[in-house]
Amino acid sequence: MQTSGKFAWTWTIREEDLEEYVEMHLAPWPEIMEEHSKAGFRDYSIFQNGTQFFYCFQCDDVEAAFAYLAESDACNRWNAITSKMVVGSFDFREAVPIQPMREVFYLK
Repeated sequence: MQTSGKFAWTWTIREEDLEEYVEMHLAPWPEIMEEHSKAGFRDYSIFQNGTQFFYCFQCDDVEAAFAYLAESDACNRWNAITSKMVVGSFDFREAVPIQPMREVFYLK
């Protein structure tokens, strides 16, 4: 099967943090946007369904991108805030900070 080259995962946000999490993503810090672009993220979208969020992006080398973000001061400041809102962890220094979803269908 041909794949899209996209990566995706889901997270659940704590109900009490939902409004702030959404607000932060509606107006992200410019340095966060810049760091994700430098890391190699492109065509990045986040979709919401209640407290569940679906993240989808393209990246040529996701491991290198996560390593870059793990060393980013801006991303570490952002993550210090948002990591408390997420059920689970997204520490990019962990062996599996994000559990990518398997792509099972792609229509080009």
